[in-house]
Amino acid sequence: MEIGKVPETILKRAIFKQIHTKRDEVLVGAGVGEDCAVVQVAPDEVFVLSTDPITGTGKDMGRLAVQITANDLASAGAEPIGALLTVLLPPSADEALIRKLMQEVECACEELHIQVMGGHTEVTAVVNQPVLSVTGVGKIKKGCLVTTGGAHAGDDVVVTKWIGIEGTSIIAKEKEEKLLQRFARPFVEEAKNFDRFLSVVPEAAIAVKSGVSAMHDVTEGGIYGALWELAEASGIGLEIDLKAIPVRQETVEICECFRLNPYQLISSGCMLMTSPDGRRLVRDLEKAGIKAALIGRCVEGKAKKVVNGEDVAFLERPKTDELYKIYE
Repeated sequence: MEIGKVPETILKRAIFKQIHTKRDEVLVGAGVGEDCAVVQVAPDEVFVLSTDPITGTGKDMGRLAVQITANDLASAGAEPIGALLTVLLPPSADEALIRKLMQEVECACEELHIQVMGGHTEVTAVVNQPVLSVTGVGKIKKGCLVTTGGAHAGDDVVVTKWIGIEGTSIIAKEKEEKLLQRFARPFVEEAKNFDRFLSVVPEAAIAVKSGVSAMHDVTEGGIYGALWELAEASGIGLEIDLKAIPVRQETVEICECFRLNPYQLISSGCMLMTSPDGRRLVRDLEKAGIKAALIGRCVEGKAKKVVNGEDVAFLERPKTDELYKIYE
């Protein structure tokens, strides 16, 4: 394809014809020549916005990009409404690639009831593989906003599902051939399908009703990075039981294969939460069929302790995500 804006005919065929999910709140959505989307909300509701690019994987990136942005909105307690896409394509891209990418986006939008409201699609020699950036739009009632910095000393610390979900799925897809030399195909297929757990929208909605004080989607830097960020944002310390942090065996073995630390592996699909009553929060989540675990508590001071039996370690500032090591 030629460098510059994607031709209007391809824009209509490969982009707009893939968008089917609609929201009543969206008054002006994606269209040729439309530079802005327009969303109407009630007087007592506010917008919540988030943006994220996907650059670490080329497989199923459309679906992944939407889910990650929806998770960011959900971690604030907001209901995701719409998404704005920026798609940068290398000159080697063709219409079939754009259509596939948009079909992946729409698949995730349909699952989450999110409308693609607009965006920008461009071919540029600056990139050598597709780059997709998503800006999400959500709504929430005034006074119901949940922040990463809302935790207080005395709160319990809870996580949902397992750590390393996203990283495990990405590695299993990107390094499938190597993994099949060591593991049985059903094992690898199950790891690849961890992407079915990536949405944290359902648990966020339950947590808001249960009285959560803070939420943080566990993304780059893994659970160690997320714990550090929550503690720093809230101005509190932590005491975390390492053995209580849930991790799947597939994640453990795949990380061992590539010499990765699962506690520093990208973990979208795992939500970090704090609550004055963590046991109640765990019960509420598990009643809805969502696995959750109480892994520690918030304390006074700045120390961020991770206890493993008699051994005590202290969290450090987030480092580069372990996922990137598989590309070295």
